[in-house]
Amino acid sequence: MSVTICQSMGFVVSALGIGGIIASTCMDQWSTQDLYNNPVTAVFNYQGLWRTCVRESSGFTECRGYFTILGLPAMFQAVRALMIVGIVLGILGLLVCIFALKCIRIGNMEDSAKANMTLTSGIMFIVAGLCAITGVSVFANMLVTNFWMSTANMYQGIQNVQNRYTFGSALFVGWVAGGLALIGGIMMCLACRGLIPEESRYKAVSYNASGRNISYRTGPYKVGSGYEPETKTRKGAGYEEAARSEDGRRSYPSKHDYV
Repeated sequence: MSVTICQSMGFVVSALGIGGIIASTCMDQWSTQDLYNNPVTAVFNYQGLWRTCVRESSGFTECRGYFTILGLPAMFQAVRALMIVGIVLGILGLLVCIFALKCIRIGNMEDSAKANMTLTSGIMFIVAGLCAITGVSVFANMLVTNFWMSTANMYQGIQNVQNRYTFGSALFVGWVAGGLALIGGIMMCLACRGLIPEESRYKAVSYNASGRNISYRTGPYKVGSGYEPETKTRKGAGYEEAARSEDGRRSYPSKHDYV
């Protein structure tokens, strides 16, 4: 029961994380205009991974997409790639995890196969969460660098200073979603151990005795398995007992042996 609960909770948490990663990637509030020195403004700017938007005081919002790829910074494109990879891995992990759930029976699928699928989906969720966290962190580092550069130019009295941008809501959604996907992947990996059957986890090694038994000599003693034929010898002619023949029959001394 605990394995089923752990697996189900891991699936739910991972699904929430992947949904959050998709939402953060599609959101436009990755960076918002800093209003610290200009709290009253008629225009408010904010940017996302795919377009930049302008909202006026009248409530009208106009968005414009990035019509170039080569003109964007390399780090910006790297953030895009990381988020897309995280979404793809997360969706594949969800598809694999659905068939790996213990509460769902599909044909004659064994528990060992479900354990392997659970482990695979867990690794996918972990990688997807790491991709999302890395992408959001890289974008946040870019914002911090540009913010302090704009602040330094402002205090130096440089005119026509560009607007400063700070963290948007999409960054926090991405961090939380990546953490949820990471936690869900770890729970799936932990549930994998409980799905492995006991007979496959601890395989007993059987040793088959060979037909010919081997004796081991340690010093003056002889250690055998007890299957070798024993030869008894009596003193005196004619009383010597022969060994057993190969077909198992016993041979007795003839009358000539008593002469």
